[in-house]
Amino acid sequence: MTKKTRRIFTPEFKEQMVQLYLSGKPRKEIIREYDLTPSSLDKWVNQSQASGSFKEKDNLSPEERELNKLRKEIKQLQMENDILKQAALILGRK
Repeated sequence: MTKKTRRIFTPEFKEQMVQLYLSGKPRKEIIREYDLTPSSLDKWVNQSQASGSFKEKDNLSPEERELNKLRKEIKQLQMENDILKQAALILGRK
């Protein structure tokens, strides 16, 4: 059994595939001709229609953005808390 290697597509290629699809070329034909997976083409079409961008960060929902923001904030606060604990230990020894 051969394992497929992960391919990386440029934004220009993705846009070209989306344009082919939107111009009426059958989905199955695009997938077969360019050796794509159906999920990849569907994802590109959805991303293009949603935000016009193929970058994951541009296609996050408001909830996902908020969650990422809160995770960063928690990480920052934990780091600050650790620093304060260390300072308290050092000052407590004096």
